[in-house]
Amino acid sequence: MPIPRLPTLLAAAVGFLLVGVVGALLLSPPLPLILSAGFDRAAISPNADGDNDIALFEYALARPATISLSLEAESGRVFFFRERQARGEGEYSVQFSGVVDGFLLEGESAAGRIERRLIPNGRYTWHLQASAAGEEAREQGSLLIEDGDTPLPVMSEFAIAPTIFSPNQDGVADRVSINVYLLKDVARLDIFLLGPDNARIPISARVEERAYGEAGRHRYDYEGGIDLGVDPPPDGSYTVVALAQDHVGQRIRRQGQLTIELGGKPYAEIVPQSPGVDVAFAVQPSNERYLSSAAGLGEPLLVPDDSASFARSQQITTPIDSLLVFRLTVENYGDVPIRTSGPPPGTVYRQDQLAGSLDFFDESGAWRVGIQCETSTSSFPWRWAIAPDAALTEVFDEASGNTYRYLPAGARAVVWGGIQLTQVAARNPQNCWAGLIHEDVAISLRNNHVGLRSIMIADPTEDPES
Repeated sequence: MPIPRLPTLLAAAVGFLLVGVVGALLLSPPLPLILSAGFDRAAISPNADGDNDIALFEYALARPATISLSLEAESGRVFFFRERQARGEGEYSVQFSGVVDGFLLEGESAAGRIERRLIPNGRYTWHLQASAAGEEAREQGSLLIEDGDTPLPVMSEFAIAPTIFSPNQDGVADRVSINVYLLKDVARLDIFLLGPDNARIPISARVEERAYGEAGRHRYDYEGGIDLGVDPPPDGSYTVVALAQDHVGQRIRRQGQLTIELGGKPYAEIVPQSPGVDVAFAVQPSNERYLSSAAGLGEPLLVPDDSASFARSQQITTPIDSLLVFRLTVENYGDVPIRTSGPPPGTVYRQDQLAGSLDFFDESGAWRVGIQCETSTSSFPWRWAIAPDAALTEVFDEASGNTYRYLPAGARAVVWGGIQLTQVAARNPQNCWAGLIHEDVAISLRNNHVGLRSIMIADPTEDPES
């Protein structure tokens, strides 16, 4: 019976391949996983003096592998320089200064986490271990560490206050103070936020007499970047990290938690009035019941009628001792509430009064509407809250024990008030205008010199023909 040709051919091909593989193995056996390994010197003295501080470790792999490089002290303690790291086929070299993964000595404690540390002086046996697909290989040798007794870059102080802040320029918990005290000079001192995505957000030190990395106290002032005109990081919990690294390469990490809430750049402006002007002015008789002092506020003016009775001419004439009344609208067009302080809309000032004379002083971060004239002796001497109380939201601050008032994001509010003009200025008429003031922060160009109008004060005791 004839033998089938196809099975015969397949068997012959398999046999041929097996013979080829066996022959190749006999003629060219597999290379060892670790082809070579070793330091370029027998000893180092890692003390950052520039002399014999570093040794070069070189090795070569025949195939991709996971490697670990450790140093075993005569006591048997093992220190890792590289632990279970993937490497491809090829040659490698790495500088070694005696600094390995962080560790504590027996009976020792440390403030923070030691990430990298110089191993103690002594003789070590180094071990290079490689593994690949069940294959293991090891090489070892000796290395002496001497004159390397270097203190750690200890940060004896690491303080964050407050731990909850709202970078929105409202003057309340807008900034975080971070203090670090170094016991020795360091090569690097990095302070940064670490968010949920592990992206670093750097924090800059205050400009002080102490040099970068110099031993002593270093102060950091963080406001979320909002002072530079950028949006702060999104609300949420962050880790504040301090890393101090000395000239040898030892590194200590300290960290704490920081929460950002109600963060954002505030935006507000004076928007046009329905009468067709940015600021509507009118004149009305004065009355003693309107007048205010530090002892108390007078009776508030009623909201001026939103009608064409507001003067639209370029010049307004008001009898002396009458009230120059204004009305305008403020809009918070940002994403965060904006804080304000009094006195409330409807308050009347005498011409010689300031907000402080009514016991309402400037507050950093507060927004207020102001009126100013060319002969005013200070910037916007007459000021009002940016909304009536009913339009504001109250927020109690536990840290200070104060209650603050905010105009919500997206809200609009009408502001009005009056000034009793009691003096005829050397310049008459004079220009007067409104502004929206972010106290101790800025008066933006779009919110300054709003609704400028010429005001004439008429004194009936003077002869108009003289």
